[in-house]
Amino acid sequence: MPLDPFDWIDDEARRRADAGLVRTLRPRSAGSDVLDLASNDYLGLTRHPEVTAAAAEAAHRWGAGATGSRLVTGSTALHAELERELADFCGFEAALVLSSGYAANLAAVTALTGRGSLIVSDAGNHASIVDGCRLSRAETAVVTHADPDAVRKELRAHGGRALAVTDSVFSVDGDAAPLPRLAEVCRAEGAALLVDDAHGLGVLGEGGRGALAAAGLEGGTGIVATLTLSKSLGSQGGAVLGPARVIEHLVNTARTFIFDTGLAPAAAGAALGGLRLLRREPERAGRAREVATALYERLTAAGLTAVRPDAAVVSVRAPSAEAAVRWAADCRAAGVVVGCFRPPSVPDGVSRLRLTARADLTEEQIDAAVTTVRRTAPVS
Repeated sequence: MPLDPFDWIDDEARRRADAGLVRTLRPRSAGSDVLDLASNDYLGLTRHPEVTAAAAEAAHRWGAGATGSRLVTGSTALHAELERELADFCGFEAALVLSSGYAANLAAVTALTGRGSLIVSDAGNHASIVDGCRLSRAETAVVTHADPDAVRKELRAHGGRALAVTDSVFSVDGDAAPLPRLAEVCRAEGAALLVDDAHGLGVLGEGGRGALAAAGLEGGTGIVATLTLSKSLGSQGGAVLGPARVIEHLVNTARTFIFDTGLAPAAAGAALGGLRLLRREPERAGRAREVATALYERLTAAGLTAVRPDAAVVSVRAPSAEAAVRWAADCRAAGVVVGCFRPPSVPDGVSRLRLTARADLTEEQIDAAVTTVRRTAPVS
């Protein structure tokens, strides 16, 4: 009898179980009453009536799906409107909307590099950037986290066409990249700078315009940004922002744009609704940062080890991967949902709980979350 060609999967599953790294899907109900500190809904817009109404209106007007790739039938006037308003809000010349933030990073990294070029990538960058580097066929140098001098060294040694790429706010610990120094290094060495602002948009900068705006770098020469519509804007999708010639280049060369179905109209409508609401209520950005600081201060005052947040992500260290999983499960059982990061998702091998601040959390909810996380904490 021939061997089952998928028997190796059982071996992999056993190894994951032995290492405490099994991941499980947990479908949530629409009416769940748990306190959510695991999502990336930083501004509390996912269920906002204006955002959901904008999604519904777009679906009724344009249909449930985009019907094709953006270069065939998948571009609507709604997509173009969203791109114009995103570029204007974030201070860039042009924008291109894709089906996800992951697709946006793959598009930007692969289309702006290639054989013979160099990518200098921060060791803490998101998996989508890592995958973009792998697909780019460029030489890739992974450098020490948040180290502009290491970036300079790699760029200077290469001497040719190059791209430095970094998250603006790193999703594991919530720390911010040293963008002004990175931009200075790139200018001096003639390299482009690509910044994934997924966790900065809606939280950092005046009125939530993002980390590049906060650093005074928006629209700068040689600077391109990627972002997601699925966090602060409460929708789905991603975008690349930069000079018009860069965006035109992506339209003609980026495979995750050319060969992917366009973003569904409902998602484009919801993102536009969220963006317009943020323009009217810019104080939401500051409130998200306030909530993150409150969580950090109260958790550390309770004796837990946490990383001071630069945006809306609060990271709390756990003694082991197994302890982190158990801790998150105990929080969930007590009515508070938190994120759980462990190897291989964390490059330093340190497991932690990941709490995300939301602008719509009340003081009572913040206190309840801190009490639960403290009470369920494992003994070191």
